[in-house]
Amino acid sequence: MIQRGNNRQPIFSASADYQTLLDLLNENAGKFDVAIHAYVLMNNHFHLLVTPQTVEGLPQMMQAVGRRYVRYFNDSQGRTGTLWEGRYRSTLLQANRYLLACMAYTDLNPVRGGLVAHARDYPWSSYGHYVGQRIDKVITPHALFWALGNTPFAREAAYAELVQSGINLVQQTALTDSALSGWALGDLEFVADLQKKTERRVVKSRAGRPASTR
Repeated sequence: MIQRGNNRQPIFSASADYQTLLDLLNENAGKFDVAIHAYVLMNNHFHLLVTPQTVEGLPQMMQAVGRRYVRYFNDSQGRTGTLWEGRYRSTLLQANRYLLACMAYTDLNPVRGGLVAHARDYPWSSYGHYVGQRIDKVITPHALFWALGNTPFAREAAYAELVQSGINLVQQTALTDSALSGWALGDLEFVADLQKKTERRVVKSRAGRPASTR
């Protein structure tokens, strides 16, 4: 999921701001039973990769975090008014196909943005936790991360190699488009099964004449 600043304006002005948002995420992820697997806090937006345990968990967490952070930021900056572009954008992805790629995509944001040469050099992402640089209380590793190796060192090395290798342009485009559009990301079986569980369309309609409903 992605949350942007209004008109792409900065949502952080100092290190304390980044830390405040992380503290709010940690507090409310626990409160609303949402596992945060990866994150990156950029100057004017942030990304989260999460697994909510309830339907309402993520919106409740984001509402609580958003309101409290805006109040904190406005008070610290002597400003008023909105900070967010609007409601956060989110999508569902097929974990066994895309979760690890999404983790790498998230942690590589500062590199793609030209802020750092390597993911390890950026302090406001989940990368440091996964390669053993620090313990990050915000993070709940997914089972697919645990499967990368039988020891902490093996998992850390495997993830570092995954990020170092990067993700291909097809994966990057798919993840970006999915996050911004809200369309589900997965194979045909995953999408079809997901569509059975909701009346809301989960993938973009194919071009052409609509199917007959008669």
